[in-house]
Amino acid sequence: MSLSAKITLGTAIGISAAIIGYVHYKQSEDRLKLHEGVLRDVEQQQRRKHENTYALQQQIDMTKQLKTMQTKPEEKPQDSPSSSSNKTPNLDAVALQPPP
Repeated sequence: MSLSAKITLGTAIGISAAIIGYVHYKQSEDRLKLHEGVLRDVEQQQRRKHENTYALQQQIDMTKQLKTMQTKPEEKPQDSPSSSSNKTPNLDAVALQPPP
């Protein structure tokens, strides 16, 4: 075998080995990135779950508060004829009532 054939064979083997090594390295790196993405997704789902649980608890508390406001006997102050025309609705109570 001639010297140029040996050099060509060695170069081809070296380049092939480098390409195979790079592909394996890139595959393992991609797997790690995919795994990190899965972990990040799980963390986001847990965070959303906690946020939703917190929002649900706030809604439950607001519902309880609204029910207690609706079941309380409303105390009506003695109205005089002049004060009834200047009466404004309680916007807080109106905003908390569910639509009919």
